[in-house]
Amino acid sequence: MTKWPIQKQDLVRPAYRSLARKLVEAIESGDLPAGTQLPTHRALSYELELSVQTVSRAYDELSRLGFISGEVGRGSFVRGRDGDAQVPWNRASGGLDIIDLSMLAPVTGDIHAECMARTLSELSKDLPQSTLVSFRPRSTLERHVTEAARWITAGGVPVDPERIIPTNGNTAAMSVALQTAALPGELIVTETLGHHTLKSLTSTLGLRLQGLSIDAEGVVPEAFEAACKGEAVKALFLMPSGLGPTCAFASAERRQALCDIAKKYGVWIIESDAWGPINPARSPAFAELAPDQTFYFTGVTKCLLPGLRLGWLVVPDSMISAARNRHLVTNWMATPLMAEIATRWIVDGTAQTLLKWQRKNLDRRNAIVRSKFGPLDFASSPYGMHVWLPLPEPWKARDFVEHARNEGVAVAASSNFRTGEEAAPEAVRICVGIGTEQELAKGLSIIARLAGNSPEPALLAI
Repeated sequence: MTKWPIQKQDLVRPAYRSLARKLVEAIESGDLPAGTQLPTHRALSYELELSVQTVSRAYDELSRLGFISGEVGRGSFVRGRDGDAQVPWNRASGGLDIIDLSMLAPVTGDIHAECMARTLSELSKDLPQSTLVSFRPRSTLERHVTEAARWITAGGVPVDPERIIPTNGNTAAMSVALQTAALPGELIVTETLGHHTLKSLTSTLGLRLQGLSIDAEGVVPEAFEAACKGEAVKALFLMPSGLGPTCAFASAERRQALCDIAKKYGVWIIESDAWGPINPARSPAFAELAPDQTFYFTGVTKCLLPGLRLGWLVVPDSMISAARNRHLVTNWMATPLMAEIATRWIVDGTAQTLLKWQRKNLDRRNAIVRSKFGPLDFASSPYGMHVWLPLPEPWKARDFVEHARNEGVAVAASSNFRTGEEAAPEAVRICVGIGTEQELAKGLSIIARLAGNSPEPALLAI
C-alpha cells in the first residue's frame, strides 16, 4: 500500500463511525487487502487529526464485526472477506447481464413449480390444524420425524427417529450442533478450505476455529491427530461427501481413520451432508460409523428445492436433551408448513421423483463441464453442484474473478472458503446449478478461455 486510502476530508461526524465505515469500504474494494497491517492508533490519529480514542473506537467496531483482528505486540491486521460476513456469490442484482456461477444451488425447472402448486392446492383443502396453531414441536412434528427418518435411512444413513430434530434448513442445524458440541472458548477444527459461513458462525458463538490440512479426500488424519495432541479439540466439522469447495470425497477408509482419532481423543464429529442422497454411491456416513460421537445434518433444500427450507439434525443419544434445549431457545421449532410439505412429498413419491430429476440434470451439466474444460486441471464430484478450478500461473484468484466478471461471468474466489490463517490457493469455485444449460455452457467457455491464457490488465467494463 503506497498511499493511505482515507483522508481527513473524507470523514464526517461522528468521526469514529465515519472512519469505521470508510475502512470497511477500503477493505471491500481491495484498497486494504487481507493481511494489511493497519497504522497504530496513535499514528492514524496524527495522520487524520483525530483523537486516539476516536481511532480506538473505530478499530474496536471493525474488530467486533470481524473485519480486522488484533495481535498482541504486532498490531491490527485486515481479515478481509474471509473474516467477515461476506458471501462467495455474486452480490449484484437487477440490470446486469451476468451468468452467475458463484451461487451453490440445485437445478430447478417447471417440475418444481408444478409440484409445489399441486401440494399447496391440496393443503388448502386439508391442512392439519396443528400446522396452523400448535406451539408444541414434538407433537406437531411427530409424523414428519417418522417420515424424515425413513427418507434419511433410504438415502443410506440409518437413523432412529428419536434422534432427529427438524430445523429450518441446514444452517440452523449447523448452529445447534456447534452450540451443543462446544462451549465459548473451545476449539473446533475443520477443513482449511471449508464452509464459507463457519468462520463467522464460530466467531459469533465465541468458539475458536482452526483449519486442518486437506487432500483429495478432505482432512488429513495426521493433521487431525496433531491438532488433538496440541490442545483440547472439542469438535471436528466436516463436509466429507463432495459438498466442500474442493469437491473432496472421503473414502470409507479415510472416514474410519478420522473416527478412530476422534474416539481416541474424545472429539465430537459434526458432519454436514446438505446434498443428502444426491450421490447414490455413498461412503458410510460418520453418523453410521460413529453414531455416539456424530452430529449429522442434512435436508431437502439442496437436493429437492431451494425454497423448501427444511433440515434435520441427527444427534448422539447422550446429547439429545441438550440439543433440543439449544434448538428451542434459538429457533423453537421448524416451520410446520415446510415440514408438512416435505412429509407429503416423501409419502406420495414426489421427493423421490424430484431427486431422480436432480441427479439426471446434474449429471448432464457435469458432462458440459467436462466438454468445455477439456485439458484443464479441475476437481468435481459425482452429481456435484460445483467444480473446483486451480488456476494456472500466473493467475491470481482475485484477478481471475475480476476478469471473469468483466466478461459477464460470476465465480467465487478460494479466499471465501479459507478457515485458517494460511493463504488460500489460487483457485475458484464454479457452480453449475443456476441458469439454463446454454448459459452454463457459455459461462464455462469464457472461464476455460481465460484460464488457458495469461491475464491481461483488468480494464473497466465499458
